[in-house]
Amino acid sequence: MAASHIFKVLFIHQGKVYELYARKVSHGGLFGFIEVEELIFGERSTVVVDPTEEKIKSEFHEVKRTYLPMHSVLRIDEVKKQGVSKISVLEGSNVAQFPMPIYPPGGDSNARK
Repeated sequence: MAASHIFKVLFIHQGKVYELYARKVSHGGLFGFIEVEELIFGERSTVVVDPTEEKIKSEFHEVKRTYLPMHSVLRIDEVKKQGVSKISVLEGSNVAQFPMPIYPPGGDSNARK
């Protein structure tokens, strides 16, 4: 029987840190993006409702696959158990990361002058 993989993916989006759980993570077919499929969310079997998990659930409602820019991914871990998906505020800085290309644009050296 094949082992069931669960990945915890941490990434930054609009000054917040997102924590998602998924069954499949790969480099995907889009250059510079990480492909995340089969998102996993907690079951609604308990009476206590976590508002941060509900917010992330509604944001990714009916998402089959998402592509995350490589430079926004903080960490990808393979874990034994699923945790709680959440959105938290990025601590420690009020400066947002400016998106930049992975490879600087090439071309003629005269074009840069």
